[in-house]
Amino acid sequence: MKSIQRYFGIIQTGIWISTVVFIALNTSVSQANKPVIDVKKQFMLASSQYKGMLASHQDIKKFPQSTKPDGSPHDRTSEWWCSGFFGGSLWYIYEFTKDTTFKSAANKWTMAVEKEKHNTRTHDLGFILYCTFGNGYRITKDKSYVEPMLTGANSLATRFDPAIGLIKSWDKKDICDYPVIIDNMMNLEFLFWAARYNKDKKLYNLAVTHADNTLNNHFRDDHSSFHVLCYEPGAKAVIKKTHQGAADSSAWARGQAWALYGYTVMFRETKDIKYLKKAEGIAKFLMNHPNMPENKIPYWDFNAPNIPNEERDASAAAITASALLELSTFSKSNQKQYFSYAEGILKTLSTDEYLAKTGENNNFILKHSVGNKPSKSEVNTPIIYADYYYLEGLMRYAKLTAQK
Repeated sequence: MKSIQRYFGIIQTGIWISTVVFIALNTSVSQANKPVIDVKKQFMLASSQYKGMLASHQDIKKFPQSTKPDGSPHDRTSEWWCSGFFGGSLWYIYEFTKDTTFKSAANKWTMAVEKEKHNTRTHDLGFILYCTFGNGYRITKDKSYVEPMLTGANSLATRFDPAIGLIKSWDKKDICDYPVIIDNMMNLEFLFWAARYNKDKKLYNLAVTHADNTLNNHFRDDHSSFHVLCYEPGAKAVIKKTHQGAADSSAWARGQAWALYGYTVMFRETKDIKYLKKAEGIAKFLMNHPNMPENKIPYWDFNAPNIPNEERDASAAAITASALLELSTFSKSNQKQYFSYAEGILKTLSTDEYLAKTGENNNFILKHSVGNKPSKSEVNTPIIYADYYYLEGLMRYAKLTAQK
């Protein structure tokens, strides 16, 4: 109870956003780490690419998502779970470059998802609303961004069934009656923000309950995660399977990255050591996996059947890098190891192999991500969330290495 009271006693300063928030940096860390990545150079490329993206996307009902097999742009609507990543990326570019073109564009694409604050059919309102309105509020302190987040957080909370103890992912009956995917961990941060802003213990407890039940059920002994669990009342997991991975027993790469990021956030928000231990366990699994390539960009699944002749997933790498940079500020014993590994990922992503040239790649920043290979969807293509977490990772890296 005391930890909750301390939590709600925190003054709203905006430093708490992760996908959206920025790590309070330890001076000794920034002085010790000499940068090997020129963040300014990467953001100049990003700004050039996204100016092209803005020019090709005049219709704010069509959100950049990926590239079709024929090479043409693949756009989505605002209700799609990825719709917040474009506006969020624009906020990051504005934050680093201070180019007001991106501030205006970020606001425009943020407001384009506002109607989703009433959407109770998705577990991904954190992605949709927090990457956009959350970043916008953190950077500008514009209070008009608050209400959509508070409304959206309450919409997300409707998907939590107290009898189950978790937030329901999909309403797809063909999978099972109550599916919960590891991806849900990424949307708890949104609930924490709303809980703190409104001093709402219900949302805080909801997020903690979901994280605890996920921690107890979703992981194997080696800290790898299943993708989908099917639940019955009492947080009883009756089926453990995959939807996007290579097999039910495999370690789908992006799912492991979601888990790492999610439990790093859980420790930040609660200071409960069990979450730090879980994040460190997941990091150990990823960093020491025998199928992790030398350049640290994972195959789309760590147990894909045709390794090394399998696609890499830049999006999983970008998410991992961003998470490890934050985790490095919490872990005393592994601080340097996490920072170095994340730096290595960002260094690889910043090479010509993964970084698009100006005007190419349908103006996305990164190449070579995998969305859902079993469904033959978005395989070896650019994907908008890869760009988002790459930019977030660069921002965190810049702060940890004192770059401006």
